[in-house]
Amino acid sequence: MSIATAKRFTTAEYHRLTELGFFAEDERVELINGKLVKMAAKGTAHSVCETRLERELFKLLGERATLRGQQPIILPDDSEPEPDRAIVQNRPDDYLSSHPCPADILLLIEIADSSLSYDKQVKLPLYAAAGISDYWIFNLSDTCLECYSEPYQNAPGQFGYRRTLILLPNESVNLPCFHDLALDLSRVFPPTVNPE
Repeated sequence: MSIATAKRFTTAEYHRLTELGFFAEDERVELINGKLVKMAAKGTAHSVCETRLERELFKLLGERATLRGQQPIILPDDSEPEPDRAIVQNRPDDYLSSHPCPADILLLIEIADSSLSYDKQVKLPLYAAAGISDYWIFNLSDTCLECYSEPYQNAPGQFGYRRTLILLPNESVNLPCFHDLALDLSRVFPPTVNPE
């Protein structure tokens, strides 16, 4: 008796499906380890944090790097995630010829509430395996910023980050690759809503 296995896609096959109109225009999926994964819906706090983060990063970075929001990055062979924010190196074509790959990426950022376990258990090892040097999670459940750096492999097929730094909303953090730029986290985390 044979056991059916789910089809795993390469990034080239995934691009072809997109070109053929396989996905609805408003369908939010990403390719993770060869599998098509539906992206989680965003809550209000997630959207507010995303807006505030975009504003602060844009003010800090100016023309020094390219800021991308929920746009694909290509990881070797079978993954094309769409992180909430990516800071990538400037390129003359603004990535028209191809999405950023690990060599282009300076920092990946996810904003997590309902997606926290997915961002830690699936995306973190995926990013570490690809050699992404810095990965941040704005953890809205615990109201902190988790900064991961120094990717490593601790066993065959198991990847993680050697360093973790936890920052609170009243602190600031320097941007990797731009140590002269400090992000004030109080201007990023959503303000507390006081019911009347």
